[in-house]
Amino acid sequence: MRRLSPAGRKALLTAHLATSLGWLGTDLTLLALGVAGLRGADPDVVYPAAALLVTWLFAPLSVAVWLIGTASALLTPWGLLRWRWVLVKFALTTVMLGLVLLLLTPRIRHLGALAGAADAHLRVDLVVPPAVSTTLLLIATVLSVWKPWGRIRRAGPPASRRGGRRGPGERPAPGGTRNRTAAPAR
Repeated sequence: MRRLSPAGRKALLTAHLATSLGWLGTDLTLLALGVAGLRGADPDVVYPAAALLVTWLFAPLSVAVWLIGTASALLTPWGLLRWRWVLVKFALTTVMLGLVLLLLTPRIRHLGALAGAADAHLRVDLVVPPAVSTTLLLIATVLSVWKPWGRIRRAGPPASRRGGRRGPGERPAPGGTRNRTAAPAR
């Protein structure tokens, strides 16, 4: 797979951050609307607004985040199947995308159509899923910042076993590495 230039990687990262922050913001807005609806705000305003938000922002942003994140994993040195934290983020985002498109969006659209006639069970659907989704998005953010765990598998034998030399066509790992085993010159 062809790798992106540094400028291309930064552009993709910027797009990923912008769409991810948009998804999180929309999620928090849905949560606020859900809480307002449960606390007695006008259901003829709250639930149709939530339906519009899900239709025109939440669902499209979730698709955009998944597409850009997948492209970022495939077109940068991180890869999709190299690091555990990337794979966990991909799995979380994929599950969330499926739930948004298959369950949440139709339920919230239905809730918006019912508005004031919606029962309490349906109104709770505008509180619990966004709360869970916000938590999962924050977990994905923590994974992106801390990058826990390690590689899923090594691409080849470690450099230290080969005398610190790279093979033909090999590149250093992201962030670069130096041979720290050599004694300093005196």
